[in-house]
Amino acid sequence: MDFTTSLYIAASGMRAQSGRMRIIAENLANADSSAPSANGEPYRRRIATMSSEFDRTLNADVIKLSDPVPDQSEFRLQYDPGNPAADAQGYTKLPNVNALIEMMDMREAQRSYEANLQVMESARAMLVRTVDLLRR
Repeated sequence: MDFTTSLYIAASGMRAQSGRMRIIAENLANADSSAPSANGEPYRRRIATMSSEFDRTLNADVIKLSDPVPDQSEFRLQYDPGNPAADAQGYTKLPNVNALIEMMDMREAQRSYEANLQVMESARAMLVRTVDLLRR
């Protein structure tokens, strides 16, 4: 594998992790929203998915961010009889977003992004050293 290929593979990983962080940020932004009506559903958490795809020009696998998948877990219920979106028992449906889980996912995505960035920096440094050796 040459330096250029490793740079492209690392860049694909960075793009995928960046998209993952965007989805996580959207989940966090909607964590406290409620259903628009008593019969409606609140925001449903989305889970980022990734897939490996063979790139013929690079002759290597690269990572692609796939369509996010809705989390099918139950919504949280909060007793709030004064809320217009409350049901007959006085409960309001809240998103199935757990801020602690989202922050852990965000940190994991950030570390993966940083690891890909380190690969790019290492490949660039090796490329610079190779050019320096060829000049001599």
